Amino acid sequence: MKIGSTEHRDLFCQNFLETYTEYDPETLPWPELEPVELERLRSVPFWQEVLHTERRAGAIVQAFAQSIGDPVVRRAVDLQGFEEARHADLLRVMIRRYGIVVEEQPLEPLHRDLEIAFKDFGFGECLDSFLGFGAFKLARQSHFLPESMFAIFDTLMYEETRHIVFFINWMAWQAAGQGRGAAWRRGLTSLRFYLRALGRLVGTVRRGQDVNDGRDFSATQADLFLEDFTFRQFLTDCYAENQRRMAGFDEELLRPSFMPALADIALSTLRLWRFKRQPA
Repeated sequence: MKIGSTEHRDLFCQNFLETYTEYDPETLPWPELEPVELERLRSVPFWQEVLHTERRAGAIVQAFAQSIGDPVVRRAVDLQGFEEARHADLLRVMIRRYGIVVEEQPLEPLHRDLEIAFKDFGFGECLDSFLGFGAFKLARQSHFLPESMFAIFDTLMYEETRHIVFFINWMAWQAAGQGRGAAWRRGLTSLRFYLRALGRLVGTVRRGQDVNDGRDFSATQADLFLEDFTFRQFLTDCYAENQRRMAGFDEELLRPSFMPALADIALSTLRLWRFKRQPA
């Protein structure tokens, strides 16, 4: 299959549409949490930022969908916008049900260039998802919350995985249509947008800490995560979970490759450094 062809477009759009999951956040099987589990959930310092991000994501994707001329692509992007807005609804239900203190802030005006805004969002989602795969596995293994709660968020993680596979294929399809489909050019574009995404991620973490208003999450709950924690193991989990989640997609679809390649280099470097430190 030629990247950028009509066949390619039909494959990544149809795959996205066919893997849609119907559910209502209000009727999901939300569990009754024990007091210690409820405290853990409420102590997470980033719920306000996460909700804001999902609300903004829905606004960006839905606005961009209306600007797309190709009806096949527009239908798929419109569905993604609906799913992003539903993520925000899911978080609202959770926040209300479990009494999490969150204040919804007004959304910032959208970028004048909706395509740039969509690309910024898409690469940010690729970065967040890769790191989120490892963090999600770490939280699940530590039994931070009951398995029934992780099962709900696993649905959200699956949708995020679909989103980034769709986005990477859309980027390649669009670049090929504009005569910029060479792999090295796509790589440079990815690097530029990933650096921008990293800057936004750092800003999100800082704002989350400010909103937390001095509550020390690390002193109360993060020990569950940090027991036997190493950066190398975290990267290994991110890489392995990414491979596992991507394995379920059609073999002819492109996958996000920048973050896995970067993690592979980092892990190889860490293994080499550890080997050199071993005594003769």
